[in-house]
Amino acid sequence: MEYTNNLKRGILGGLAGGIPFGLMMGMMGMLPMIGAMVGMPSAVPGFLVHLMMSAGIGAGFGLFVAPLLSGRSSTFAAGLGYGALWWVLGPLTFMPWIMGMGFAANLNAAGMSGALPSLVGHLVFGVVLGATYVKLGSSDASRELQPHRQTA
Repeated sequence: MEYTNNLKRGILGGLAGGIPFGLMMGMMGMLPMIGAMVGMPSAVPGFLVHLMMSAGIGAGFGLFVAPLLSGRSSTFAAGLGYGALWWVLGPLTFMPWIMGMGFAANLNAAGMSGALPSLVGHLVFGVVLGATYVKLGSSDASRELQPHRQTA
């Protein structure tokens, strides 16, 4: 049951973090590039692909990161760090490879400098992911503490 709750909270947290990050990407004109990863270089497919990746990345947080943490503040900090990790893994490492530029093609000073706006988005993603994960956990806990009503 805990596994399922962690997965659900991670996916929902990933989607919650993916929405503001996706809006930021839209303002920066980056969504068509995300859509191009699946052969549809326009904003709407890019946003949908981004949300699917956000859900998957959030699931990873819920299953592998959050269970190792001890409290709310550590979950927020872990969300921030997790967002930064995905900045390195995404636009600096795997995304250039998917786009045919080579594995880790942007993992250098020039690539990192060019990807700084994306770092801000990844950090926002991570903070919202962590906050949503915590909020959903406190909602689950409060439901468990409420007495069950019996109907006659």
